[in-house]
Amino acid sequence: LSIRGRDIGALEEGTITVVGKGGRARMVPALPQVGERVREYLAQCPYAVQPDEGIFRGARGGPLSPRVIQATVERLRGALGLPASATPHALRHAFATHLLARGGDLRAIQELLGHASLSTTQVYTAVDTRRLLDAYRNAHPRA
Repeated sequence: LSIRGRDIGALEEGTITVVGKGGRARMVPALPQVGERVREYLAQCPYAVQPDEGIFRGARGGPLSPRVIQATVERLRGALGLPASATPHALRHAFATHLLARGGDLRAIQELLGHASLSTTQVYTAVDTRRLLDAYRNAHPRA
């Protein structure tokens, strides 16, 4: 939601500048498909994009709020038969967990998520360890 008009050029280069809590900005990689979808959105958006304004707008042209996204996910979750645990934050959590499971560096994951403290990111190592222990218990004949 924090992508601004001035960020579109970088998005086409494969990065997004994300402004997180406390106004901290960080650069994160973006797949080419993200740039394509944003271009499609902008082509259909009836509101002019200003360099210092967010590109995602609500029905009346104001900034799109996180609560609108949460409500939309809740509505679609029900329509798609997804569990109540399917939330925007769960997507973020899954992203970090998958990176870690595939050998991602904890410090790099911290930067991508915008965590100020490495200890916040280390929560994901516990999840991965738990999954490893579950796999061991389920697969090992003497576990």
